[in-house]
Amino acid sequence: MTITLRPGSTVMFTGDSITDCQRLQSEHGLGFGYPLHIAGEWGLRHSDRPVTWLNTGIGGNKVMDLEARWQADVLDTRPDVVSILAGVNDMGWHTLDPKGYVIPVEEFEAGYDRLLAPLAEAGTELILIEPFLLPIGGVVEAGVARALIGEEERKEWRADLNPKIQIVHDLADKYGARLLPADSMFAELAATTGPEYWAEDGVHPTPAGHAALAAAWLRLVT
Repeated sequence: MTITLRPGSTVMFTGDSITDCQRLQSEHGLGFGYPLHIAGEWGLRHSDRPVTWLNTGIGGNKVMDLEARWQADVLDTRPDVVSILAGVNDMGWHTLDPKGYVIPVEEFEAGYDRLLAPLAEAGTELILIEPFLLPIGGVVEAGVARALIGEEERKEWRADLNPKIQIVHDLADKYGARLLPADSMFAELAATTGPEYWAEDGVHPTPAGHAALAAAWLRLVT
């Protein structure tokens, strides 16, 4: 079942750097990633149904960071639809930040649930995007400490991420949210092109990766 966007609807994108994508440097405030792709494609297809598009993603945010700013950045805007992509920073935070620690899946679930509960109570439509990790090769630098992330770290991250992806599925079921299975989508796409085509560092999408996210997101709305 899809979400119907009516004329004058307000759609809020929020999350971490994948959503942020330099939004504060962009003229329209949407950044240069999948939210911009979505807004542009929707405007092209539906000139009779203008929508207000907002982006409050902030690079590096974890679920706990979203929760700290949720009232001002999301709830106070009273959006009709909220699209959330979070979790990749909850995975592997202990390797990316000297002050980081392993975030237990129970802590992730409780925090994410607290984000969704007031939106569901207000009747807001929800789109939850799976956090994702593509199986790239080689070593990349990441995080505030510019940690070197190689195959062993990515195996550890994957083991940490899988149960958190399941939590996103469970919360989508609990709140009747639409689920965008981004992790499985990128795994399928990468099988034919190689993962770097969609995200050179395994996390941040390339232009093609953002376009794939946008196309999948647009299939959830009418």
